[in-house]
Amino acid sequence: MKTRELQTIWWDWLGTSERLLRSLYEQTAALTLRDVGRVERIQPELDSMMERMRTLDADALTCAKRLAEELGAEPSLRGLVQVLEKAEAQQLQGLANRVTVVARNVQGVVAKNRTLIQNEMTYIDGTLTLIAKAAVQAQGPFARKEGASVLVNEAA
Repeated sequence: MKTRELQTIWWDWLGTSERLLRSLYEQTAALTLRDVGRVERIQPELDSMMERMRTLDADALTCAKRLAEELGAEPSLRGLVQVLEKAEAQQLQGLANRVTVVARNVQGVVAKNRTLIQNEMTYIDGTLTLIAKAAVQAQGPFARKEGASVLVNEAA
């Protein structure tokens, strides 16, 4: 089997992506519940798995290019599949399709979590703006008799 190394890398990538997705879903729950401690505990694990996925991506690319050179094929999946035996080509194509689907799923969850974080930051910014406005009002429950200045960010 000529593509054994590439398939091994992709299987490792799929296993890592499964663990990453579990952690991303846990991050989603923590963000939804606004559990800052839980988010902070999950982050190092997410960072290490994302780095592992980047390393595996680079390894797979290097392996695929080397394999294409050895077989005299175009340096792409389509080029590799065309020069391989039918059974091995189908196996490689099926695994590549699986990797593509999982990669899209990971990207979707990462984008969703990024949106949740951005929304939370907007909420916090708005809350701080309201607090700053209330602190500088001349009348009201938070009014101050002193003329000390209060920092207000641009959103105010």
